[in-house]
Amino acid sequence: MTMSESSYLQVEYWCELQCPDCAAALDDVRALREAYGDRLEVVLRHFPLDKHKHAFAAAQAAEEAFVQGRGWPYVEAVLARVDELARRGEDLLVEVARELGLDAEELDTALIDGRHMLAVDADQAEGKAIGVTGTPTYVVAGKRLDGGKSQRGLRERIMELLGAP
Repeated sequence: MTMSESSYLQVEYWCELQCPDCAAALDDVRALREAYGDRLEVVLRHFPLDKHKHAFAAAQAAEEAFVQGRGWPYVEAVLARVDELARRGEDLLVEVARELGLDAEELDTALIDGRHMLAVDADQAEGKAIGVTGTPTYVVAGKRLDGGKSQRGLRERIMELLGAP
C-alpha cells in the first residue's frame, strides 16, 4: 500500500519552542493540516537546542499541555512568543497556560518535579540517532527533511511524500 492509498498519514515535526524558524514553519504545518484534514497526524517531537536557555523547559511544559488536552494550541502560543520566552522563561510558560485555560499551577508543578523530562530526553536522543541536527526537521514516509536551513519548497516536498490530499 502506498502512502497515498493509506487512510492515515503522519508527519513528525521535530521542533524547539524557542526557535524562530519553528515559529515560521507553523504556516507549513497549518497548510498541511488544512490540505489533509483528519487523515493527517502531525506528531510533535522535541529537539531542544543548547543555545536556547528555555527550550528544555518549554518542551516539558508542552508535554504537560498535551496531557491537559491543549497541546497544539499551547505549542502555537509559545512559538508565537519566542522572543518573549527568551526574556521571561518559565514565567511566560505558566502565563501562556493560564491564558489558554489550562491548569497553570499543575504545569508549573510539572516543571518543578520534572515529570516530563524523560519524554523530552527520549525525543532528543531519538532525534540525534536519526540525524536531526537542528529545527525544524520533518520525518515523512521515513525521509528526514531539514527545514532549519531553508523552508523554501519544504511544504511541497512533504506533500509529494504524503501523496495527493
